[in-house]
Amino acid sequence: MVAAKTVELTYKKLGGSWPWQVSIQSLGSHFCGGSLINNNWILSAAHCFQSTPAGLSVFLGKQSLQTSELNSLTITVAQIINHPSYVSSTHDNDIALLQLSSSVTFSDYIQPVCLAAAGSTLGSGTLVWVTGWGDISSDGKCFATSVELPIVSNTACTSAYGSGSITSNMMCAGLSQGGKDSCQGDSGGPLVIKQSTGWTQAGIVSFGYGCALPKIPGVYARVSEYQNWINSRIGMK
Repeated sequence: MVAAKTVELTYKKLGGSWPWQVSIQSLGSHFCGGSLINNNWILSAAHCFQSTPAGLSVFLGKQSLQTSELNSLTITVAQIINHPSYVSSTHDNDIALLQLSSSVTFSDYIQPVCLAAAGSTLGSGTLVWVTGWGDISSDGKCFATSVELPIVSNTACTSAYGSGSITSNMMCAGLSQGGKDSCQGDSGGPLVIKQSTGWTQAGIVSFGYGCALPKIPGVYARVSEYQNWINSRIGMK
């Protein structure tokens, strides 16, 4: 999740806690995260799929990437749909959909996440959670981790990244003092918030300068900007 000796981490078992979190793997190796949004589709980041990875599979319901688990499931990918306006040089529209080759049967360990309503926003300072199997240290641990972060306004985020770098399709989160962040391997994973109706995904891990650096928040694709596109691709009305 982050790479620094001073980083504060919170470990949670995904089964029942973050049951929408998935590991996307190529030939058995994790390279990006994603989220289950219904029984046929995964939401992730377009930059994970600039080329089609070989042997692509999605692992659901897992806590550890190093052990077999009775409650986990592995499904191959039927198709990848990157957003047609994704720009790799600017990271704008960094969102992708993966169609699973077979439908998922939900369980206590495998559940879809709700998506942020079109046009909805989160105010600066709102606390959110980011989950994934990304880097947490140099020792290569492969357990799922989670971190709680405050939303950073796009104006403040632009101050860190430069004029024009943060678009309305993006959102930012991080601590001004650093120490907590998403990191390499978390890409495509969910940023979620607990609301009265349950957990809602508001962002997708996209990019950042380093990991957990002071005054450098992480940048996420803003899910609420893509409801129409998502629904048009997965056949929802």
